[in-house]
Amino acid sequence: MKKSIKAELSQNFAPGLVVFLVALPLCLGIALASGAPPLSGIIAGIIGGIVVGSLSNSNISVTGPAAGLTAIILTAITDLGGDVKAFELFLCAGLIAGILQLILGFIRAGSISNYFPNNVIEGMLAGIGIIIVLKQIPHAFGIDTDYEGNQKLFNGGINLEYFKELVQYFKSSIDDIHPGAVVVTIVSIAILLTWERVPILKRIKMLPGALVAVIAGILLNQFFVATNSFLAIGAEHLVPLPVPQTVEDFKNLITLPNFSGFTNPKVWVIGATIAVVASIETLLCIEASDRLDTKRRITDTNLELKAQGIGNLISSLIGGLPMTSVVVRSSANANAGATSKASAIIHGVLLLACVLSIPFLLNLIPLATLAAVLILVGYRLAKPATFKHFWHNGKYQFIPFVATVLAVVFTDLLKGVGIGLAISIIYILQGNMKRAYYLSREKLNDADEITIQLAEEVSFLNKAAIKKTLKNIHPDSKVIIDARNTSYITTDVLEMIQDFANVRAKEENIQVELLGFKTSYRDYENDQNSHVVINHKKAM
Repeated sequence: MKKSIKAELSQNFAPGLVVFLVALPLCLGIALASGAPPLSGIIAGIIGGIVVGSLSNSNISVTGPAAGLTAIILTAITDLGGDVKAFELFLCAGLIAGILQLILGFIRAGSISNYFPNNVIEGMLAGIGIIIVLKQIPHAFGIDTDYEGNQKLFNGGINLEYFKELVQYFKSSIDDIHPGAVVVTIVSIAILLTWERVPILKRIKMLPGALVAVIAGILLNQFFVATNSFLAIGAEHLVPLPVPQTVEDFKNLITLPNFSGFTNPKVWVIGATIAVVASIETLLCIEASDRLDTKRRITDTNLELKAQGIGNLISSLIGGLPMTSVVVRSSANANAGATSKASAIIHGVLLLACVLSIPFLLNLIPLATLAAVLILVGYRLAKPATFKHFWHNGKYQFIPFVATVLAVVFTDLLKGVGIGLAISIIYILQGNMKRAYYLSREKLNDADEITIQLAEEVSFLNKAAIKKTLKNIHPDSKVIIDARNTSYITTDVLEMIQDFANVRAKEENIQVELLGFKTSYRDYENDQNSHVVINHKKAM
């Protein structure tokens, strides 16, 4: 057993190191974008790695502060007062979110993600990306002091007057633009773009582009300072982490919640909002992480919600941000070759060692560099290729997607997702109102041959039932999936069937026969653009 644990730690140390290097600038940057103390992002990363990593049975996903919660957190802290005391009140909302997530786990709400179509989720992420980019523009220009003080403009929400206010803001703050911060931003963005486009550099997994940009920002500013250049960036534009010198200082690293927040109705609304959004984002990331797992192991989503709830409780008790399972770090983990959750735990331990041993180095990081990292993160979430993809998939995919984007940007995240989901359901009901979905099969426990007969139209609403059925199929059995009478299958379900037939069935000696699957499926009626493709090969 000891030898097995040692081998597992050895195999997953390198992936854990890679995730740590990716997570460090993101933890700081997300805290910055959320209007919270920078250390709160590191604390969330530590708890997400060590605590949630230990409790979860996901082998690939990594938990930490999430870009998807930045708008909610920034709005919440602003509404509660926008200062340190407001953050202490906000920590109560984190405790409430943790408790609610635990309840969701115990009532087995882990399957909720199966009922959210991909276009709505992608729309939510794109909307968040746009908000992140807009919120980081002042930091990219070195306008950090005014950024904190201008609560009207940077209150976490964007309305129709936002862009007019933004132009007016820059006109009044033109003299405050720091040329050194602008140079650092440009250099950082150039490094991030170059690192991804140059194949040789992209293969250096131990040096993520975000870390290289941060190191370059530090070195560039130190050069400006050493040469007494007018471009030198002062301490007010750098990361302000506390540097503990005594035992008392170490105790002061922990910010305790102001428990009077439990009497504030706003805090309860914020806590419930965070619980819902964080749970949905976690479940979606878990689904994506399971797809990244080469062994196609399935995570217990109810256990994951419990682990996230405990993580958020502990994080909020000691001054950390709310957290979710996060796609960027999970992808980095999978790409680095992680085989178990040991890599996530290792990344949390490295974050803890870093904040305790070298905070003075972290305090050399220009805020402009973190702004550049977040601007690229936001761009990836809302890149034009995503809009183009849904445009080519037809109006039934594009309209809910773009409606979700606009609603998230101009209202808030929950309303945006609700609007997008409502539009998706209207389209589904319009095309499928008179066509019932049905699943014909023998009892899974007794039958050697199972027949799954698909309806004329299979939408994302049918995903949960099909997924549960496929999950319960025993090894060494035979499955017939009959689509001869099916005119449309949503991409979500089609890809799930492909993964089952091409991966799990081969590993568990399940014979799969696919009947009547077409080369392409059109999106309802006469939509000539949207199509998805399935592999016709039988898995034996």
